[in-house]
Amino acid sequence: MDNDLTEQAGSSQWHLGPIIDALRTSRESTHNIRHQGRVRELPSREVVRQVIDGVCAALFPTHYGRPDLNDESIDYFVGDTLNVALDRLAGQVRRALRFNPELEHIAEAELAERARVITRHFAAGLPDIRALLVSDVQAALAGDPAASSVAEIMLCYPGTIAVLYHRLAHCLHRLGVPFLARLAADIAHTLTGIDIHPAAQIGASFFIDHGTGVVIGETAVIGRHVRLYQAVTLGARRFPTDESGALVKGAPRHPIVEDDVVIYAGATILGRITVGAGSTIGGNVWLTQSVEPGSNVTQAQMRNT
Repeated sequence: MDNDLTEQAGSSQWHLGPIIDALRTSRESTHNIRHQGRVRELPSREVVRQVIDGVCAALFPTHYGRPDLNDESIDYFVGDTLNVALDRLAGQVRRALRFNPELEHIAEAELAERARVITRHFAAGLPDIRALLVSDVQAALAGDPAASSVAEIMLCYPGTIAVLYHRLAHCLHRLGVPFLARLAADIAHTLTGIDIHPAAQIGASFFIDHGTGVVIGETAVIGRHVRLYQAVTLGARRFPTDESGALVKGAPRHPIVEDDVVIYAGATILGRITVGAGSTIGGNVWLTQSVEPGSNVTQAQMRNT
């Protein structure tokens, strides 16, 4: 009883009635930022994180799942873990699809079925994604003299975690769920300090060493056997606009990095330029023009051009 009286006194003390009314007015009319002005179920960041954790555990059961698994129990663990993760994913895909303009008004039953189809395609792609991720881990083991084992790379390297999330997010993006893909990418950014847009195309055997501060933009294209170091930016030099001055979405504006390229710490590479195969870009280089295959670009060279 005393607690109830205290809570009532607190509510009265703050004169919340007018504040609640003003917030409702802001929310529903004067400052309405809801998508298409309507209330919708949003994807849950926490559930998306659970989905990714579950998928990672199914892809690499003893690294991200349970270390006590054996030959008799591992398939059961993978099946059960994937089943739970995919059930959760289908629900999040359904919520995210409501934000696709072409699906604004379709019936809930059809939306749920589309979500199930997308989730089935995502599940079917997991073996190929695992193959890519193994190539990424092998590139890290081959490319870092400090790496002592695959287990160390998978558990301790932020670049590996960021690329793992990216491979999954990129699959969702290709399957037509960009909102959910972006959410997955941002979770990875929060965890690792590495910001990779889920639409970026990245080939096999990709390695980000150290990693903090790396930024890879939406339309970047990265070939095979590419290695980046910390604070590398693959960004846009300018943002095209239409006749009304609005930004043109999705236009190619980020670099193309061909196979077997190494880009050292702090390099900033901007615009739709091409870094030719086998090139090395030195630390802190500011690059806004294409370079031929086999180039070795340093700060000193850039100052003299």
